[in-house]
Amino acid sequence: MISVVILTLNSEKYLLEVLESVRFADEVIVLDSGSTDKTEDICKDFENVKFYYQKWLGFGKQKQAGVNLATNDWVFVLDSDEVILEPLKEEILEILKKPKFDAYKVARLNFFFGKEVRNMGLYPDFTIRLFNKNKANFDDKEVHEKVVVNGTIGELKNHFKHYAYESIEQFIAKQNRYSSLGAKENRFKAVFNPAWTFFKLFVLKGGFLDGWRGFVIAKLYSQYTFWKYIK
Repeated sequence: MISVVILTLNSEKYLLEVLESVRFADEVIVLDSGSTDKTEDICKDFENVKFYYQKWLGFGKQKQAGVNLATNDWVFVLDSDEVILEPLKEEILEILKKPKFDAYKVARLNFFFGKEVRNMGLYPDFTIRLFNKNKANFDDKEVHEKVVVNGTIGELKNHFKHYAYESIEQFIAKQNRYSSLGAKENRFKAVFNPAWTFFKLFVLKGGFLDGWRGFVIAKLYSQYTFWKYIK
């Protein structure tokens, strides 16, 4: 038995594909923070979806609120722009027949501007997504939250798909918002860390192999680093 937890806010763009990918789940908890688009209407077409509203609490607390609504011990936390692919679905169902660990890291394949990116440290991009909620919980961080596990951690072989950014404008807007939420004013780091971020991503981690996408991604992540330390 497994519950999938998804946070939404005006998430109609990918939500149909996302929910189709988790039809195998016994229940899907959709925790919405005030959508004004067709998000709720899309959810009504799926029998295994339970739709709830929660005023925004920050990423860590909001995701934990979703986990708390799940009726099953095992949960998979998915974003509203992430899709579970068939190989991962089969692996999850097999794992849950007899779990060897209390939580599992899962790889994420990110798509930037319409194409998958496997360099720059953006793949396999492991995060803990599948876990027994009696053994793990989200921390309270407003952004860059993580799952804290009181037990053992394994690793799944297959990945899910993430529609990271469709356009440069979307990338800039999201990184600007995230840099405000996670701001740590430090003028010294604001001067020197952006250049290091660009060099690390574009040169050391092979961003140049992704051509113009790699250059843009490295440049915008370095800009995010500047914003985070200057705000």
